Amino acid sequence: MDESGPARNARWRPGHRVPPRWFRWSSVALAVVVVSALVALVTARTDLSLGPHEARYEVTIDGQVTVDLGPLGTIELDSPAPAGLGVLVTVKEIPSDLSALEQSPTLEALTNDLQAYLQFFGGPSATIHDAIDGLLRDAATRFVLLLAGAALVLGLALLLAGSPRRYELAHAFAPHSATVSWAVVLLVATLVVTNPSTVERNTAGQRETTVFAGTALEGARITGRLAGVVETYGGQLVKVYEDNETYYAELAAAAEAAWVERAEQDSAAVSLRLPRPPAPDGTGFEGLVGSGDTADGERTPDPSGAGDGSTGTPSSAPSADETTDPSPEPTEEPDPDDVVTLLHVSDLHCNVGMAPVIRRIAELSGAAAILDTGDLTMNGTAVERFCVTTFAGAAPDGAPYVLITGNHDSAETARQARAAGMTVLDGGVIDVEGVRILGDGDPNETRPGIGTQLTSEEDVEAFADRMMRVACDEDERVDLLMVHTPRSGTAALSSGCAATQLSGHVHRRIGPTRVGLGVRYVSSTTAGAAEGQLTVGPLRGESQMTVLRFDRTTHRMLDMRVVVARPDGSVTVGGAVAFPSPSPQRAEGTGAESVPSGGPGQEQDAQQ
Repeated sequence: MDESGPARNARWRPGHRVPPRWFRWSSVALAVVVVSALVALVTARTDLSLGPHEARYEVTIDGQVTVDLGPLGTIELDSPAPAGLGVLVTVKEIPSDLSALEQSPTLEALTNDLQAYLQFFGGPSATIHDAIDGLLRDAATRFVLLLAGAALVLGLALLLAGSPRRYELAHAFAPHSATVSWAVVLLVATLVVTNPSTVERNTAGQRETTVFAGTALEGARITGRLAGVVETYGGQLVKVYEDNETYYAELAAAAEAAWVERAEQDSAAVSLRLPRPPAPDGTGFEGLVGSGDTADGERTPDPSGAGDGSTGTPSSAPSADETTDPSPEPTEEPDPDDVVTLLHVSDLHCNVGMAPVIRRIAELSGAAAILDTGDLTMNGTAVERFCVTTFAGAAPDGAPYVLITGNHDSAETARQARAAGMTVLDGGVIDVEGVRILGDGDPNETRPGIGTQLTSEEDVEAFADRMMRVACDEDERVDLLMVHTPRSGTAALSSGCAATQLSGHVHRRIGPTRVGLGVRYVSSTTAGAAEGQLTVGPLRGESQMTVLRFDRTTHRMLDMRVVVARPDGSVTVGGAVAFPSPSPQRAEGTGAESVPSGGPGQEQDAQQ
């Protein structure tokens, strides 16, 4: 007798209605997806940093953000995440390459340590962004692996069971497919929720500290030995933190005021260049005022504003192959649509307090891109990720942040920068807003306690030769060469294959100066770095950044103005100074083999 079809189904499931096939398969698939997503989410973890410490972040469902400081105790905050999700942060050690600084038992050293911590925690949004990104990536990876694992196990089980057994199981399971699937989901959810490692902690006996009132840690509950320390000294720490935040907020406001003042002065200067009304005697116009060269007794303004009372960092004397050209011949004003504004920063050394100041100047100047010539961090460590993320946020919406790594950065810094959305130059030519830019990371690496050493077999001379060859192999001249160490660009400038070079590294402004057939400009430190002091807290030296204007039609740098921020909180925006013009064409017979290497070796730069 044929037992297939409805008769067989009726005998095996009397009185039961079998759901449609699509419903059964959908229920099973949805249950697998939900279980996989739930397990992936609550088991997600990532190794990042918290301040200067290495730290592990793990998702919990206790509704709290818990920072576990080991024997010191914990800091606990109510989590802002929905559905009772929380995070457990297990703080580990400070990496040796970050802490290998000169030790001192003095109060000054302890104050510097405190300032260093404030610098790291001054950018909490960057740390939160990195943690969320890392946890989501890990959860997504676990989700895919769980789905693949479930499909593999189910497939192997059905394959090994054989056709008759699969048939029996399918018909036995069919009427209850939805019920069984969601029962499994409920069971897994119950196990997760009741897991001792994720259940909500009892905080009834813990009181909120009042030290952090008005800060991001307001409402925090502190346990263990740390509670006594915070109650005793926390007020001092918060005061220093608030002073630091206020200092940079006022510095950003001062930068805006200085920019507005300079704009008014520029407008007044432009009005002087307009034709004056006819002379009273009817002989016609009195002429143009302010056109051509400067008037008798006047001088070309310093780009940092030193000519009107500021004290910009003086340029160093040019080397033998350099000539200064502070006031090139005037040219016609280009079409505004052909002009692109660029903001040059350098040697930020993780001073995240400058990030809002940089962003404000970029917005006010209408910068289409930020160009960073290296040393974004202090030591290129993994825990300095938040510095990179914070500076990436300094670029206005739609404006790329173009970076080359310096000798205080690392390959890890480059990876972090790319992950944060920066454009990291790696030895090729790219187009940024119509500007052809070539650059690469510095061949040297400087670490505390180790000194400076090469990152590969390529030394500075070989690096400079490679930059020259890449530039000369291009069909069109490179507009901008970005290298951290100034002498690394000498060969490319001498060949005429690169028109303008931007650098940093030496912590003082040099130029712009003619070098061979090109022009070199070296920026001072934007971090306000001072020798022998950390680049944290309020500025200890002058911070400088440069606004450049470039003509995309003539491929020539038009002018520059230097923005100087000083430790006393004052900011000066210098007047626009014409930029020296490079040679209009490459050297005769220019090619990758036409300029000998070794030229850069004639110059010496101190390692900064």
